[in-house]
Amino acid sequence: MKPLNLTIGGYGPEKSAHGEGLATFQRVVEGESDGRVAINVIWNIMDLGRPNTDLFDLVASGEMFMCYFSSSYLGDRVPELNVLETPYLFKDLGSAHRALDGPLGRALTDAVRVGAGFELLGLWDNGFRHLTNRHGPVRSPADLAGMTVRLQPNAVHEELIRSWGAVPVAIDLKGGIEMIGRLEVDAQENPLANTVAYGVDKLHRFITMTGHLYGARGLFANVSTWDSLPTDLRAIVTRAAHEAVSHQRSAAEALEADLRARLEREGTEFVDLTAEEHAVFIDASAPAIALAHDGLPEELFELASP
Repeated sequence: MKPLNLTIGGYGPEKSAHGEGLATFQRVVEGESDGRVAINVIWNIMDLGRPNTDLFDLVASGEMFMCYFSSSYLGDRVPELNVLETPYLFKDLGSAHRALDGPLGRALTDAVRVGAGFELLGLWDNGFRHLTNRHGPVRSPADLAGMTVRLQPNAVHEELIRSWGAVPVAIDLKGGIEMIGRLEVDAQENPLANTVAYGVDKLHRFITMTGHLYGARGLFANVSTWDSLPTDLRAIVTRAAHEAVSHQRSAAEALEADLRARLEREGTEFVDLTAEEHAVFIDASAPAIALAHDGLPEELFELASP
């Protein structure tokens, strides 16, 4: 019998935490389905000359079964996902995982199906975002006074930088990298993996571990294909997604530790905030946190603290 061919994909290197997640999904589905399903992996759609946002169109049309993508990109269609854009929503990875694998994750799954027409099969880590700069150690918002900070266009993120006393420079990734390279901005905020991938570590020798925003990447699947799968195959895909989530999260956490060790050897200065210093950043972020709450049901925020 001819196998069912399912294409999955993303927008990163095969040799990455996200690539390992896709490979895990492929291995489990093909291994447990006894040849009934064949998984085709497109590791990085941009290598095909297409923008990464084409992944949503490909999944929506059914040409692709599943992709991973940052949850923030669906915030306009699924407002509930914007809860994840709240500064200091989670205190650590354990807190984030308990919420995303529990009631909050189930609420977001329902919202994604209604608002975007995708089946949300799980949520991967894209790391906590930290502040980097080229001038000196930052231990408090006062140290940021007047600094320009590149960030992705997002109203809450921009308000966060303003609340710290800095000047937000909201620009897309390509333009932001160029500005950093030309030394036209003083600072930026990103997970360590992105900071290194974009070469920012060569210019910014100071990293403050603010952990101010948690990044999630969803596994978005075509609803029609999902609904049409026989019960046993759907169970296999569900197990594969769960294993992919577990593997990707572990790989992402290990990568951050490895990157920090490497950067420290290369001379990057890390600032680990004390509990008191961390609290000062959280207190200063109150206007941005309030903006994130605006228009969203408080029940979502309660689910974020299981």
